[in-house]
Amino acid sequence: MSCILCYCRPGFENDAGLEIQTLAADFNCYGYFKGKPNTGWIEFYGQDTVSLATVINKLPFGKFIFIRQWFLSLAHFEELDPSDRINSLKEVTDALPLGTELRVEAPDSEEGKALSKLCRKFTVPLRQYLKKVQRYDEKSKASVSLFLFFTSSTSCFFGYAPSENCSSLANGILRLKHPNQAPSRSTLKLDEAFQLFIPEQEREQRLAPGLHAVDLGACPGGWTYQLVRRGMFVQAVDNGAMSEVVMETGQVKHYQEDGFSYEPKKKNVYWLVCDMIEKPDRVAKLMCDWLIKGWCKEAMFNLKLPMKKRYESVQECLDIIRESLHAANIKKFQLRVKQLYHDRDEVTVLLRKRPEHN
Repeated sequence: MSCILCYCRPGFENDAGLEIQTLAADFNCYGYFKGKPNTGWIEFYGQDTVSLATVINKLPFGKFIFIRQWFLSLAHFEELDPSDRINSLKEVTDALPLGTELRVEAPDSEEGKALSKLCRKFTVPLRQYLKKVQRYDEKSKASVSLFLFFTSSTSCFFGYAPSENCSSLANGILRLKHPNQAPSRSTLKLDEAFQLFIPEQEREQRLAPGLHAVDLGACPGGWTYQLVRRGMFVQAVDNGAMSEVVMETGQVKHYQEDGFSYEPKKKNVYWLVCDMIEKPDRVAKLMCDWLIKGWCKEAMFNLKLPMKKRYESVQECLDIIRESLHAANIKKFQLRVKQLYHDRDEVTVLLRKRPEHN
């Protein structure tokens, strides 16, 4: 039976399920999801394979917040023969479109890590088999990614997704190395957000050296570090102490003030960043205020999520942002949201006014 297989952060299966269930309905695909807690994946079932194919082709992957990767699974094999797994897959091979790349993956969980060796070992022989039966050709113009997703050594999902409408990253994860001098591991969240949300061709302008930024709740300086290393000048706002590493650069001025009442000393701020541990709706309103007042050009911030109804909480915050900007007659803006790999119980948001020519 066909389904859309979705990867997510372990523990967020229900949020991923509610997300695809809601968005798929916009394409007249009404269904249900199922998944076990802390597995890092869910199955979404619609009326039929045709409706699911419509979703996988027409629902923009970039709209997802909690879903890291997805593909249309044409079959679920629950009892593969460990001595001849490839032969067990033959019954569905003819239904696959011609693929131009192959992903053999497993969940990002403790159980999934144990399958990583099998994934690596299985990739080459499966690719060779798919070439033999003319289901794989990297030179084809079709641009289709074939997926085999192991959930155990004898169980897997087999299917495909359009290459331009799924994550190009292995397991949908951007893995980054923690810089030795960074004051905290939170630095990776902003680094990942910049890489994910800002197209490479726009980084020279939007992350240019010499830009001015404000970091609200900056202590000890993990996010400030990412701004400084890109050559920006930062107003770091926090009642706590800042790391000597970032202060010694000469690019940071530390203001021991409350982030919710702080006003920028000069009106030349391009970036506002914020990773404060506060209620998400309060942070959302603060970010809108800065943009509406013209105190910044772009804002990157985290919304800390409650233990329950996290998907609903995010949607409420996004409604606050949209309603606030529309009330201020700001109709052209960009709003992107994602639970990043380096996030935990939070999501990261990019908010900016769109240039007039867009």
